[in-house]
Amino acid sequence: MVTLSLPMRQALTFRSFPIYSAISSNRRNRVAIFSCASGDPGQRDRNLRRRRKVVEHICLLKANKYLSYDQEKDMLDYLYTSQYQMRGIVAVSLGQISGQTKEDFTHAVFMRFQSKEDLTKFYENPFYLQVLKEHVVPNCHGLMNVDYESEVEDDILPIFRKGEDFNYGIEFVLLIVFVEAAISGPAEDALTSLQELTMEFPCLIVQCTQGSNFNFSSEDYTHGVVIRFRSREAFEIFFTSSRYRDVWKSKFQPIARKTLAIHFSVDPVGTEIM
Repeated sequence: MVTLSLPMRQALTFRSFPIYSAISSNRRNRVAIFSCASGDPGQRDRNLRRRRKVVEHICLLKANKYLSYDQEKDMLDYLYTSQYQMRGIVAVSLGQISGQTKEDFTHAVFMRFQSKEDLTKFYENPFYLQVLKEHVVPNCHGLMNVDYESEVEDDILPIFRKGEDFNYGIEFVLLIVFVEAAISGPAEDALTSLQELTMEFPCLIVQCTQGSNFNFSSEDYTHGVVIRFRSREAFEIFFTSSRYRDVWKSKFQPIARKTLAIHFSVDPVGTEIM
């Protein structure tokens, strides 16, 4: 049993940490107390031993300033339902980014593939290219892709992000540029520390993946992290906790040259096959 007691006003003063500026100021006077049970330790250990490699694809969009509601819905619907038109995509989430970002990105798309080969075929797929040409490019003035390989529990629900745990929540994306000297040892140590921390709070976090960006057409960021939170409250509790602040300050701040943190509410938009 782990208990977090977080004075929100004090936590929100640490502006050097990613995402704090995105947390609503009307919650600053709250003291959040959260009990987190880790569940069956034996089952958790068994899940850790059984892992499956997956490939994560992140696409950040800069929508046109005067994009209408219908244009936005059309673009997101086509992107979301593309999973039904081509093989290899095992999970999709997307939405409008909450708050402002450093680089003015407005929307985020997350896709999971079974392999790098499936991702390569996706980029070359005629249907996807048509979606970009007819529904994305006319409505956006910029986009960025980040791809990385990671591991998840070797089970149907975690791999395909299915089940009640994945129906709703907050999708958090963190992109990082590590200084070149830290790419191997210190960077991997920092990411491992973050991964281990997220695994301590299954009541807050459904899943976390991370890895090195292998998309050579977009080398602005060296690594990516995607965390699915169970709710906005869980999202706020984690990022205002002393545990997260300690990990970020000791492991990431000394070696991170640039970061981009965004999040969006998970609310599936695709209801029909286009």
